[in-house]
Amino acid sequence: MQLDRTFSALAHPARRAILSRLTRGQASVTELGEPFAMSQPAISKHLKVLELAGLVERGRDAQWRPRTLRAVPLKQVAEWLDEYRQFWDQRLARLDEYLRQIQEEEPAHE
Repeated sequence: MQLDRTFSALAHPARRAILSRLTRGQASVTELGEPFAMSQPAISKHLKVLELAGLVERGRDAQWRPRTLRAVPLKQVAEWLDEYRQFWDQRLARLDEYLRQIQEEEPAHE
């Protein structure tokens, strides 16, 4: 399931940081690995996870193989989360109404 692959890919902070960096544009594996204290093969493994989840695309420009953010799976996550956002909005609205009723029923302190 696509949603499972996306959440699995997002589970690691380095992968989330890589995606964040890619929001600013294409980058090479070397550029993506610069902020991390990990080897080039480790960065490549993280990129492979992101590619398998459909979050990153590998390009080719002569010898340069830039990675690009592919946000479609993130849109699917946002849509999935939106159902829960609506649920909590409704619950909070009911709580707000309940608190208003309690305040209206309280006798005024003189």
